[in-house]
Amino acid sequence: MAARKKAAKKVTKKAVKKAAPKKKAARKAAPKKAASKKKAAKRGAKKAKVTELIISKSRTKNAVAQCNVSGDFYGALDAFVRDAIKAAENRATENGRKTLRPQDL
Repeated sequence: MAARKKAAKKVTKKAVKKAAPKKKAARKAAPKKAASKKKAAKRGAKKAKVTELIISKSRTKNAVAQCNVSGDFYGALDAFVRDAIKAAENRATENGRKTLRPQDL
């Protein structure tokens, strides 16, 4: 029995020793992760303004039946859609409306 108690004490001491550094490491690492997330969010915000698409790539690809879709096609389609929206918005405001309707296209 004495051997079992000694073995149990050794196991618990090892577990305690291993658990303590993990807690300290986690405390130190948490602020670094938060800072890196903030930086990533700022970077993502800058990229999102430039490359944010109105259209969905997967839905566009699924809508095409017999052809492959080039990577450049999405940007061109997005530009086309943005121009169509601007033109429809201009037409609606010229007609004294704040709502876009199908006839504005």
